[in-house]
Amino acid sequence: MSDGDASSGLPRGKPVFDQDPHRVREISERNLEAAIGREVRNFRRQRGMTVADLAGLTGLSIGMLSKIENGNTSPSLTTLQVLSHAFSVPVTAFFKSYEEWREAQHVKSGEHIEIERRGTRAGHKCHILGHIGSNSSGVVVEPYIITLTTQSDTFPAFQHEGLELLYMLEGEVDYRHGDQVFPLKPGDSLFFDADAPHGPEALVKLPARYLSVISYPQG
Repeated sequence: MSDGDASSGLPRGKPVFDQDPHRVREISERNLEAAIGREVRNFRRQRGMTVADLAGLTGLSIGMLSKIENGNTSPSLTTLQVLSHAFSVPVTAFFKSYEEWREAQHVKSGEHIEIERRGTRAGHKCHILGHIGSNSSGVVVEPYIITLTTQSDTFPAFQHEGLELLYMLEGEVDYRHGDQVFPLKPGDSLFFDADAPHGPEALVKLPARYLSVISYPQG
């Protein structure tokens, strides 16, 4: 018996992923100590420092710094002042993620904005469904609705950083990714590394509409 489905590239049975999207964060992950720890780790990594480097610079022990970064201890104001001097940031910078506002956008039907996406070809109508720029995840996600009509060009050579997910809503398109061509019909999806040349190679049934979700690291 085969362990996978050659047509889809997915394993048989139900795959198990490390991240549980329905998990409720424990209180310990939302508290002040965890928020301070995340900021200390972020500042240290931004400066290319190891925990040992930071310990040597501040006089704090490696064990204490590890506890702070992991949110396992509540650092004193004196300790935060020492760290703020080491990173050349105000003490208040360590509380940023604890107080940070988490953005959400609601775009009602018919209110999404048509935009000129980088590399957009003639006749490719791109409507963005929302945009959240700098955020604590370190990832930017751009969701679009793409509409193709008889006025649309075929162009299988888009290339950009990140990962992209397509979900076909209407019509039919033969979509190229690298040296493969995938026939997409309503309900079909395609998830791929967007650094390879990709795009619609043949417009089989028009009009065609699909959801395009692109994710890439924050610059």
